[in-house]
Amino acid sequence: MALKGLDIFKLTPKTNCKECGFPTCMAFSMKVAQGAVDIAKCPHLSADALAELSEATAPPMKTITVGAGECAHELGGETVLYRHEKTYVNRNIFAVNVTSSNFDEKWAQIKAVDYDRIGEREYIEALNLVYEGDAGAYAELVKKAKETGRVLILDCDDPAAAGQALELCAGCVPVVNGITPANKDAMVAAVAGKGAPLGLKAGSLEELHDLAEAMEGEGYKDLLLDVSTTSAKEAFADAVKIRRAAIKKTDRTFGYPSIVDVSKLAPSDQNMQTALAALFVMRYGNIIIMDSIDYAEALPLFGLRQNIYTDPQKPMTVDPGMYPINGADENSPIATTVDFALTYFVVSGELERSGVPINMMITDAGGYSVLTAWAAGKLSAGSIAKYIEENGIADKYKSRQLIIPGKVAVLKGALEEKLPGWEIIVAPNEATDLVKFLKDFTA
Repeated sequence: MALKGLDIFKLTPKTNCKECGFPTCMAFSMKVAQGAVDIAKCPHLSADALAELSEATAPPMKTITVGAGECAHELGGETVLYRHEKTYVNRNIFAVNVTSSNFDEKWAQIKAVDYDRIGEREYIEALNLVYEGDAGAYAELVKKAKETGRVLILDCDDPAAAGQALELCAGCVPVVNGITPANKDAMVAAVAGKGAPLGLKAGSLEELHDLAEAMEGEGYKDLLLDVSTTSAKEAFADAVKIRRAAIKKTDRTFGYPSIVDVSKLAPSDQNMQTALAALFVMRYGNIIIMDSIDYAEALPLFGLRQNIYTDPQKPMTVDPGMYPINGADENSPIATTVDFALTYFVVSGELERSGVPINMMITDAGGYSVLTAWAAGKLSAGSIAKYIEENGIADKYKSRQLIIPGKVAVLKGALEEKLPGWEIIVAPNEATDLVKFLKDFTA
């Protein structure tokens, strides 16, 4: 059971030293109890107290790292059932089924889905390597897959084949997804000491809980729970029950990330797999496995994931600065807008589509949209002029043409006063009109 602020306070040094960033030990303890700050922020806790409190204040759901290097991903670590309660912490990853007979074809498809959206790379993070009964062919598949640098999931319940494959994955931190009540002892013996997270499978939720409990008893703490049962309805119900047990009832035996193989829930039905993948992005799949994901399927799935796993308490922003578009140089016109990420990517996309070289100047507007920033005083003639002065824009760029958003045309007069010698140009209200506007402007 989670400790209350007073319980935590009793174990603090009670010196009110403020080194943790809070005025008193009690204030610090209350924040720790709320999950807003790490207990390790107190530099004066004894080792025993720190160990006790770290265990008691840890998230009810364990964080598991899969993959290595630049392709490492953290899963789990969640503290709430619903995003609006606080935020989700670690977004899910997608995997595609790959076999020894279709590796080249599948890898070509997987590589094709790789793009940036609102400053984040969106791609298929994992390969689910399906064992088809031939240990030699499976070993060759693992060798090829390792070269991709993606997270590897060894979908294999054969202890000998899994052990051999894991030997070939040294340094990759793959997931071994094939531990069942029937093969537990043999599989554990084959993969012991390799440092790979283990995926657990069972015929019912009760058996899955017993299996996880048994694995914990043997010292295994990096576990994932496969909820890909006989039907989509059961899988969804089990995913919700597991998350509720972990978050609401602090059942740490169920406090592990989940695996959902929608290709097993809807075999040979790609449309249904895509729909189920969207469902489990929202509730509560940490690794979602599909037969394939093409670009058309990736766009809505990855967009949904990005929206779900964005902190609702923090606006999505891009860094203030000058962004040259279409090969713009110091002589190209300057267009300005706010740092709200959605605004930036919508506007920059239209500017690129116009083909006109232009420098896009982003100022700090608090992460608000254009009209909201203007209403809040974050976007004004003063703020734009100040940014140009403080960043030496007039010295770095010869152009004296500044294009402002049409929705804040009211700033034109004040900007002309604050920026003598500059031509202030009002753009259309809607981004979709920018292409024609810029082509006419430069004609």
